Amino acid sequence: MKFVDEYHSRDAAQQLAGMIAKITSKPWTIMEVCGGQTHTILKSGLQELLPQHITLVHGPGCPVCVTPLELIDKAIAIALRPEVIFTSFGDMLRVPGSTTSLLDAKARGAEIRIVYSPLDALKLARANPTRHVVFFAVGFETTAPANAMAVWQARREGLDNFSILVAHVLVPPAMQAILSSSDCRVQAFLAAGHVCAVMGFEEYEPIAARFHTPIVVTGFEPVDLLEGIYMAVAQLERGEAKVENQYTRSVNREGNRLARERIAEVFEVGPRQWRGIGEIPASGLRLTAPYRAFDAEQRFQLDIGHVPEPAECISGQVLQGLCKPPACPAFGIKCTPEKPMGAPMVSSEGACAAYYLYELSTPMPGARRR
Repeated sequence: MKFVDEYHSRDAAQQLAGMIAKITSKPWTIMEVCGGQTHTILKSGLQELLPQHITLVHGPGCPVCVTPLELIDKAIAIALRPEVIFTSFGDMLRVPGSTTSLLDAKARGAEIRIVYSPLDALKLARANPTRHVVFFAVGFETTAPANAMAVWQARREGLDNFSILVAHVLVPPAMQAILSSSDCRVQAFLAAGHVCAVMGFEEYEPIAARFHTPIVVTGFEPVDLLEGIYMAVAQLERGEAKVENQYTRSVNREGNRLARERIAEVFEVGPRQWRGIGEIPASGLRLTAPYRAFDAEQRFQLDIGHVPEPAECISGQVLQGLCKPPACPAFGIKCTPEKPMGAPMVSSEGACAAYYLYELSTPMPGARRR
């Protein structure tokens, strides 16, 4: 299949790995931002194809994983109300809040439905005028256009029995927060290609310049990632720090203009709590004044304060690239996909789940385990 098969080529992967080894003269640490990229790296054994000097660390690129405990608790409280039909993507249902999960709430009788689009939630609101339908709007910039469109359409139709619980987070402020930390070990980023397909990569250029850190917009297949790593290492070895675009088949500098305009109409930027990390200024989206009537937090007026993470869970350190999941004492023992302690173990894009699933899998031919 075009744009798929060639990016899974073993020969191309091994050739790129050889090119990376040839230009690498010193240790470098590179962070891939997206959880989908993390899964590809672990599943394909890409780290083992790389020279010993190259270390890949995993960033906060899983919106499910960074949704704070208190917001999960708010979602559960809303879902348990008898007048509510609560809708969400499936990966949110098993994410633990402070004491329980949405899946547990469903077992207790809450009407919680898995949907595949916020537009499915709109259909439910039209079909159930005596119930209030809430959609859990979780995601990075990638899902923001569809969620903005759902709210825009609800206002246009006058659907006052529809609202969204907003949990949108933005990638560039998180990258800045990581680079600003005194503990930062990241020397280059592989930026998430799907986010840049919507937003472009203009926002990354000041970050690369300010922190003198290469940023390479990268796709999601094994050859994409190896090419992105090669481009990042080449910059590091030359002492450069700029934004480059490996994912040219899907991304341009400006992104999707129409999608960005709809996001800007419906949402505005504000501070956001990140699970395991804390509040990052200007790192989230909230509804603008004309659309605020569709804000589920405002509608239901829930007073849930900050909820601390379990003491044993080190997901915050994992999400900042400070350590890898196997360093957690609970990993694979007290914390498993069947009984997750932290969101990175339950999410389909979580780093802990990726290590649990793929750490013992067979790497690509020619790879070595370390």
